[in-house]
Amino acid sequence: MKKYISLLGIAIATIIGLQSVYGQGRLVDRVVATVGSSIILQSDVEMQYAQNLAQGMKPDDDFKCYILQQLVTQKLLSQQAAIDSIEVSEAEVDDNLNRRMQMMVRQAGGKERLEEFLNRSLLQYKEEMRPNIAEQLKAQRMQQTIVSKIAVTPAEVKQYFESLDQDSLPYFNTEVEIGEIVIKPELTKEEKEQFRNKAEGYRQQVLNGSDFGTVARLYSEDGSAPYGGELGFATRDSYVKEFSAMAFKLKEGEVSPVFETQFGFHFLQVLQRRGEEVNVRHVLIKKKPTSASLQRAKAKIDSIYDKVTDGKLTFHSAAVLHSDNNETKFSGGMITNQEDGSPLIQIDRLDKETFTAIDPLKVGQYSKSFLSSDQTGEQVYKFIYLKSRIAPHKANLEQDFAKIQEAASQDKVNRTLSEWFEQRKVGTFIDIKEDFLTCDELKLWLNNTDDVIAQTSFP
Repeated sequence: MKKYISLLGIAIATIIGLQSVYGQGRLVDRVVATVGSSIILQSDVEMQYAQNLAQGMKPDDDFKCYILQQLVTQKLLSQQAAIDSIEVSEAEVDDNLNRRMQMMVRQAGGKERLEEFLNRSLLQYKEEMRPNIAEQLKAQRMQQTIVSKIAVTPAEVKQYFESLDQDSLPYFNTEVEIGEIVIKPELTKEEKEQFRNKAEGYRQQVLNGSDFGTVARLYSEDGSAPYGGELGFATRDSYVKEFSAMAFKLKEGEVSPVFETQFGFHFLQVLQRRGEEVNVRHVLIKKKPTSASLQRAKAKIDSIYDKVTDGKLTFHSAAVLHSDNNETKFSGGMITNQEDGSPLIQIDRLDKETFTAIDPLKVGQYSKSFLSSDQTGEQVYKFIYLKSRIAPHKANLEQDFAKIQEAASQDKVNRTLSEWFEQRKVGTFIDIKEDFLTCDELKLWLNNTDDVIAQTSFP
């Protein structure tokens, strides 16, 4: 945490330095690039550099070349977005700004400390950032439009693979295809009562005059606690139904009763309404498993395990009927590789518990049940099915088609964007000040070249 605060200090010092220097007239801000009818100022580059420092990047003046390149491409994309009538809503800009501010608040160690660093309120800082964020979002949407219809055929995948240096193909570690059945410990009504009472106690503090934000910062078990429990503007479908029903029922300033969701017991306060959106803050007390609930979960999963291994129930059916992991149960418990969507996962990407469970198994076998954690960090019981295991090997089309297809698709996206930028570059006046032309990546914009501009993308 100290590392991030230190880097944030550098970033904020950069921002404050810019404000004082430009604001007092000792140095005139200057245009460092012109793209069509738009200009890019030195302060634009410095502000984005400061933001990257605030997000943990180590100081590196060469990175300013990359920032200016991104700003040039942003201008080209946003100008085309205006021509194509591509817009972004105020709500989208607000959501993006809120996420950025939350990250900076977290890394600064609190809202008050960040405002002290900035020498201004977060509201003022957000308003200053708003035009650039709106332009970034338009550029992103324009880029998505350019590449939205790109697809690669099997023939193109084969052609891409054959174009690679066959002596430099990647070597893949052992890969496995696995499934899981997960059972979460369920609390009885009596076991839940202690957590409901805890939440109610904090609610009474608020009703008796304690500041809601302070109570949230001190006691809430949600990620919003450092921000006083504030969640920012969101639509009705942004929350689980119980939370949404409460948030959209109350009047501004009203504090809700304690209510339960899948995450635990909450109470909330509506801060502001804006059309179909609402900004609330809340306190969450999570439900934690008791020893008795863990024993019941262990008994349940062992019963399922016995039925599967005895042949009374298929693994697929057992997962659909009984697993508490909603992300895998409807695929029969099978886990998907989140990186490329394939069913194969390299063993070095598995968590230690799963690796230990499947390491001694033969294909087609099941591990014994074991205590683990789900994606939210909550304790669960699970057992694993090893469907297949592929030995280490050099990349090939037969075993690695999905990975090669993804690489071929990305290559096609990069080439399409490069061609688009090349066309716009030819038809657009672009001027970059000489001191930035020491950067090779910026020379591309002024020379007649067919080099790929694949790095200019907006994720």
